[in-house]
Amino acid sequence: MKRPGGRRPGNSETRQAILSTARESFARYGYAGTTIRAVATAAEVDPALVMHFFKTKDELFAACLSFPPDVLARMPAAFEGDPARIGERLTRTYFSLWEEPETGMALRAMLSSAVSHESAAQLLRGFLGAALLAPTAKYLPADAPHLRVALATAQLTGVALARYIVQVEAMVEVEFDALIHAVAPSVQRYLTGSYPPVS
Repeated sequence: MKRPGGRRPGNSETRQAILSTARESFARYGYAGTTIRAVATAAEVDPALVMHFFKTKDELFAACLSFPPDVLARMPAAFEGDPARIGERLTRTYFSLWEEPETGMALRAMLSSAVSHESAAQLLRGFLGAALLAPTAKYLPADAPHLRVALATAQLTGVALARYIVQVEAMVEVEFDALIHAVAPSVQRYLTGSYPPVS
């Protein structure tokens, strides 16, 4: 039976349950395939209660994809240390986020929706900008640092798309450490390798 709408004890728990259900729906069906009614049904609440916490579908979507500061801080932290191993540290940190249940669900929802919904694309750009583009250029060679990070990000995001969204069989089956070993050298080359001048 659906829980009644309106305010009641346990609002924070109810809100979190709705968020968890919505995050799973956005990850599985994308933005277009997720509805407020479907989220309410899966969470066993009235649609009006979903709208009580989140005024619009866009607001619900944005809440599902918000990351706590400690998550955002983990990506720049990967740039600290031996420059010769930045690629390995960044690749491991990035894919670790995908492997964790809560952050992985949010990232799947974000990436699966970004190709068809501008709000999702903006959120993805915002996440990558906050986690990588802005805080990490200072660790890289002076020639085109932002382009270096953008290219590395494109590499990582493409692999994530194949492994976690499209679920290409070989990509899904490869063990985590083997994936890091395969991808990290390309990321390292983008970040610290020799680079032609950019006009």
